[in-house]
Amino acid sequence: MSPLILMITAGAGIALLLFLVLKYKFQPFVALMLVSILVALVAGVKPAELVATIEGGMGKTLGHIAIIIALGAMIGRIIELSGGAEALAKTLIERFGNRRTPLALTMAGFIIGVPVFFEVGVIILMPLAYGVARSARKPLLVFALPMCAALLTVHAFLPPHPGAVAAASQLGADLGRVLMFGLPLTALLCYVGYRVAGRMTRRNYPMTDDIRAEVYGPHVTNEDLAAWNNGSEQPASPQAVAAVAHMGLEESTGSLAAKLPPAPPPGFGLIVSLILLPIVLILLGTLATSLLPLESTLRGVLTVLGAPLVALLLDTLLCAWLLGSRRGWSRSQVSDVIGSALPGVAMVILIAGAGGVFGKVLVDTGIGAVVSDLLRTTGLPVLALGFLLTMLLRAVQGSTTVALVTTAGIIAPLIATLNLSPNHMALLCLAMGGGGLAMSHINDAGYWIFTKLAGLNVADGLRTWTVITTLLGTLGFCITLLIWPFV
Repeated sequence: MSPLILMITAGAGIALLLFLVLKYKFQPFVALMLVSILVALVAGVKPAELVATIEGGMGKTLGHIAIIIALGAMIGRIIELSGGAEALAKTLIERFGNRRTPLALTMAGFIIGVPVFFEVGVIILMPLAYGVARSARKPLLVFALPMCAALLTVHAFLPPHPGAVAAASQLGADLGRVLMFGLPLTALLCYVGYRVAGRMTRRNYPMTDDIRAEVYGPHVTNEDLAAWNNGSEQPASPQAVAAVAHMGLEESTGSLAAKLPPAPPPGFGLIVSLILLPIVLILLGTLATSLLPLESTLRGVLTVLGAPLVALLLDTLLCAWLLGSRRGWSRSQVSDVIGSALPGVAMVILIAGAGGVFGKVLVDTGIGAVVSDLLRTTGLPVLALGFLLTMLLRAVQGSTTVALVTTAGIIAPLIATLNLSPNHMALLCLAMGGGGLAMSHINDAGYWIFTKLAGLNVADGLRTWTVITTLLGTLGFCITLLIWPFV
């Protein structure tokens, strides 16, 4: 089949994928599988070999990432239901004091965002932001914007989040190196997000009536919030102080959390240690492979312990014991908590696997080689290609995970011809993460979660959330571009 026909087939397949997801609201997994099959048949895969191609792509991808995503979700679930995430955030708020509470919540978003998915992190931390905003007599956005931006930044850039893991798997990047470069990068981006959000929230953004009443009480008006944001000691309406003082935070717990025995919240140091343990093990495994001799016993031990699935499995067991069994959970309750993490990530795992199928179809049909040649003729650096393709797909269809796995499938054949070093592969994954962070707008579920809980209308959500995510994603790409020549 001619290169032109293959290119047309690839373009039509991607267009069909976007059309099905956007127009007919197809579930991304179903849309990816359907498009993969159609592209394979049109591009010349024999019907007898179609099933082998589909199963090969799914198996190769899920064999590496399914365990990592599932174990990461289990760790996050245990930390969530044990009260660890809330305790960590409250401790940070106490230590930073009232003046730096937005920075404390930003740090909480960064730390909690490592094991916890974005949506779950927002649900955990937003009640804290409500309570702080109420007691500090400040607009909610001052606290919620930098905190949620930090959560999404970690979600887009770092393992064990599904998009980062899937992209690294398809491109053959080492997760330890992704973490080694990604942790300081995301920490810097979160701090920049905190500073940018501080300037953004100097302007007054009216809150919707329902969220304003839920956070501050029925007597507080948008004029009150504007007065507080401008440094006024007294609110505009006389009943506002009393309403704020007597307003209590309404906490809602799921049925599973309600069945767990009461226990004091776990300590700050314990939660931080459990979050950092798998990261440290993975980094040690990567360093051991690079620095220790091949016959070294220590290298062998660290290589095993630093394998992402082993590091996360050990951490899951420790979380189950330290946060569960030692605090009064029965064995069946520990099992139920761990099992409750899986329904939420099952579809994410399948989407990542379907992205692997699409990538294998592109390779097996020869489309990948044609796309690789075309991308090479653009003259753009590979980092720019990864970032721009991911950002384009993210802007068009909304999902960070789908954007990352689709881009990885498109550029994987090009990467195979470039002989990039392991460090460069890690930076490429992070540049793509920048594209996955940028352009969160009205077709992104995360946009609606944030704007709804923050009480923003659509226009103000675009002025704040979309701008800050795009700025941070672009800055992340620029940093990888600056580091590239030195690694």
